[in-house]
Amino acid sequence: MSTLRFEGYVIVSGDGMLANAQNVMPDELKFEGDKRFFTAALDRAALIVHGRHSHEDQPNSPRRKRIILTRKVASVEPDPSTPNALLWNPARTPFEEASQRAGVSAGTVAIIGGPSVFEMFMDRYDTFWLSEAPKVKLPGGEPCFPGVGPRTPQQILAAHGLKAGEAEMLDPADGVTVTPWRRS
Repeated sequence: MSTLRFEGYVIVSGDGMLANAQNVMPDELKFEGDKRFFTAALDRAALIVHGRHSHEDQPNSPRRKRIILTRKVASVEPDPSTPNALLWNPARTPFEEASQRAGVSAGTVAIIGGPSVFEMFMDRYDTFWLSEAPKVKLPGGEPCFPGVGPRTPQQILAAHGLKAGEAEMLDPADGVTVTPWRRS
């Protein structure tokens, strides 16, 4: 029996973007407090899940087990360019099969993006950690979730049955916080 716990992690600008108009996370959305929080969370995770364009690029990254979503493989296969990684086609294979192939049937699965990957797990999150940098604006940027623009990230999380907990200050100088959104 699987005892996986799903947690999402993203930092967004004040307008709900996770990347700029060139689809790159700009330096102005990178903060030491958030970086420390994110790194510690990924170090505790049993498995990291992300799309082809997302990555955390940290010293421990090569040691972390991960699943990278792509439609370029038939099912699940080792990633020839990334140690400890599997390529997974979610249209062809259930997540449980991919996690079993990764050797992970218990522990925290950290979902780190991008938008379509976050959306795929929206109804499975036990907790979604929403870091916010309210002073940063990224007009024309990449929304953190499909539907951000007409709705806020908070409205989308709430629509999927998640409730906000108490925000924690990560970077007081820039007002960067992280709020746990938990399934009720």
